[in-house]
Amino acid sequence: MPRSSNSVASRKRRKKVLDKAKGYFLNRSNVYTVAKNAVEKAGVYAYIGRKQKKREYRSLWIARINAAVREEGLSYSRFIEKLTKTGIELNRKVLADLALNNPAAFKQVVAKVK
Repeated sequence: MPRSSNSVASRKRRKKVLDKAKGYFLNRSNVYTVAKNAVEKAGVYAYIGRKQKKREYRSLWIARINAAVREEGLSYSRFIEKLTKTGIELNRKVLADLALNNPAAFKQVVAKVK
């Protein structure tokens, strides 16, 4: 009995990798073995990037809150400490949004904390 190569599945698998590598530079977009490595590496970078995005946003929120709180005569760390002691449960994302888009409401929160 002759050996079966299962070329349909193999072609589909390779095509999937080459489709993901569309737009890559030189051989990375059309040579399967090179494209496979490039797509694998891209997946690693994407995974890492999803984690970094969360860190970067948190640090942005903290910077925005700190800038807004300093105008009120407090430091960021003192503000967060007093916020927890008062029992106000607003996360950094909401506080940063208030500081940026609704300064009056943010000043009320700071006044309540002081």
